[in-house]
Amino acid sequence: MELIIPNTTEMWVNVVAFAVLFIVMWKFAFPPITKMLDERANKIRESLERAEETRVEAERLLEEYKVQMAEARAEATQVIEQGRKVAESMKTEILAKAKEEAEAEKAKAIEAIQAEKAAAMAEIKGEVADLSVAVAGKIIGSSLSKKDHEALIDKYLAEVGSLNEN
Repeated sequence: MELIIPNTTEMWVNVVAFAVLFIVMWKFAFPPITKMLDERANKIRESLERAEETRVEAERLLEEYKVQMAEARAEATQVIEQGRKVAESMKTEILAKAKEEAEAEKAKAIEAIQAEKAAAMAEIKGEVADLSVAVAGKIIGSSLSKKDHEALIDKYLAEVGSLNEN
């Protein structure tokens, strides 16, 4: 039975070959590999820093957006309130103007009625004067003087005026 003991010559050859291979790799392979790993680590670090900067910028923009939205809402509320105030003042102004126009129309109507009443009274006065002179002339049988005639007209107008007031 063979023992599983390594052959020392082979072992020393393997150790020397490993050492030579390790030195060659240390000299030629490890520096580029290490450089590549360092570059990769730097790229990852830079990517993480850029991602953090982007996140901070996004948060800043979000806050600005929120502030702008709040300002826009406040401005919209202010515009709506101004619109309400303008509408209310316009309503008040239109109502006042309508009331003023109605009062003016009413005053014109009253003035027209009084003018018509005065015209009617003048016409009645003329007719009453003519009738009273005619009636007085028939009753008395003679003509009246101008002074008597005016006194008689004033008397009849007073009576007619007192009837209108009632």
